[in-house]
Amino acid sequence: MAIEIERRFIVKGDEWKSFARKPKNFKQGYLSTNFEEWITRIRIIDDKDSEITLKARESQMRNNEFSYPIPIKDAFSMWKSISKKIIKNRYLLDYGPGEWVVDCFQNNNYPLILAEVEMHSEEDFIKVPNWCCKEITGIRNLSNASLASFPISLWEVNERQNLISSGT
Repeated sequence: MAIEIERRFIVKGDEWKSFARKPKNFKQGYLSTNFEEWITRIRIIDDKDSEITLKARESQMRNNEFSYPIPIKDAFSMWKSISKKIIKNRYLLDYGPGEWVVDCFQNNNYPLILAEVEMHSEEDFIKVPNWCCKEITGIRNLSNASLASFPISLWEVNERQNLISSGT
């Protein structure tokens, strides 16, 4: 069984960029966003590669996650008919321990910037960098699936300002 163990944070400032590699553009469309069962998404990476992923929450930090490559032509066909979407640039970071990425959201979720670190176990030590200002691990309305369904541009102004200001 494929297990994903991760922690997530709101990012502040630009200091993280000194650790960043060249970004990849991710288009993610959600076929299912049922948090009580399985979330199903398609992902198109740099308009060249694509996959379908099935994800189910096990605990606050732990998910069952299965990803399979699919033909890019099929992914674009699905993308056209999906209403729940996000677009983001993902930066892999040369920072550790753990495997860190920073996601810079576009369109309806701009200017949201989130960091994720994947770990081998929930007990792994990670050094939270100073550019991570607020931990959001397990906060459902900030999951990618939720942001695709209800982007921050639709949030109340004060909610959006509080979220964004916690990252500046």
